[in-house]
Amino acid sequence: MATAGCGQSHADLRAWMDEVRASEKVSIDPLPVLKPYEQFVYQPDDLKDPFVDTLDEQRIENVAGAGSDGVRPDLNRRKEALEAYPLDALRMVGTLGRAGTTWALVQAPDQTISRVGVGNYIGENYGRVTQVEPSAVQLVELIPNGTGGWMERQASVAIVEQ
Repeated sequence: MATAGCGQSHADLRAWMDEVRASEKVSIDPLPVLKPYEQFVYQPDDLKDPFVDTLDEQRIENVAGAGSDGVRPDLNRRKEALEAYPLDALRMVGTLGRAGTTWALVQAPDQTISRVGVGNYIGENYGRVTQVEPSAVQLVELIPNGTGGWMERQASVAIVEQ
């Protein structure tokens, strides 16, 4: 038994390939012209040192200057329950008052309601409650200032009408 494979003449295929090769004109873009190298001689007398990062120097000075003078959070105090949540996840749902003292009722994402008064802490940014109003809780947060220190930012949690 004999098998026949690719033994046929491919004259028509070869003719077509020759025709395609002859008809295609491939154009190659010329190489770009390179600019000549310009030498630069560094004269350090009036220029900044390229190996020194002035931003790092400023940060180091700011951190050293921040010291004990600036505000900063008390990292040794025990965190309160509402400090586990961002402020935008907390909802003020009401107030309580007794003997001239007013507390806010604040609902956490897990649906628990906590009583919050002046001096309590809420939110992830060390927010200390400064005032409880009938429609909002005013607080001061401590946020990093980007140079190793801290700065205060006013914030509030308003009552949610349903």
